[in-house]
Amino acid sequence: MTRVALALVHHPVLDKDGAVATTSITNLDVHDIARAATSYGCDAFYVVTPVSAQQEMARRIVGFWEAGPGVRRNPDRTTAMRIVHVVTSVDDARAAEERALGASTLVVATSAKPQGATHASALRSRLPDERGVLLLFGTGHGLAPSIIDGADVVLAPLPGRPERNGGYNHLSVRSAVAIHLDRLLAADR
Repeated sequence: MTRVALALVHHPVLDKDGAVATTSITNLDVHDIARAATSYGCDAFYVVTPVSAQQEMARRIVGFWEAGPGVRRNPDRTTAMRIVHVVTSVDDARAAEERALGASTLVVATSAKPQGATHASALRSRLPDERGVLLLFGTGHGLAPSIIDGADVVLAPLPGRPERNGGYNHLSVRSAVAIHLDRLLAADR
């Protein structure tokens, strides 16, 4: 079975002006993405930030549910938090996956911009042949070009309904993760 992991990248990402930036971690992203990843059987969820204060905040969020009062409050959330790992860089997430696999992993970038040509169905058909896949999701206004260029595959954007949305395409990262996971990993497809 293919090992599937995902990473929520807070650096390097783009700001609204297209400059490389670092975004802040949000409590909702950590919770909701961990829950979606666990629901679809992902093996790991990496929160990527080089900012030590942000790393500590992410660890406190996870710790609340793993060893703090959250364990009694919501055991389902505790289960989801077990796959969360806080790392400094995308390279660290990739290295952790390669250690877990004992082999290289396929790195897949996502983007709302039309820079990827691989559709989810094409990637889904490849999954049985891959030992591991690391899906990268950007915060802010998307992954920096260095991350996109370093990926093995770039998924085509989730277009929504272009005939009705007037070109608007800016899903929350939580929504994009859930849609991609469903398209790639849902049992009924």
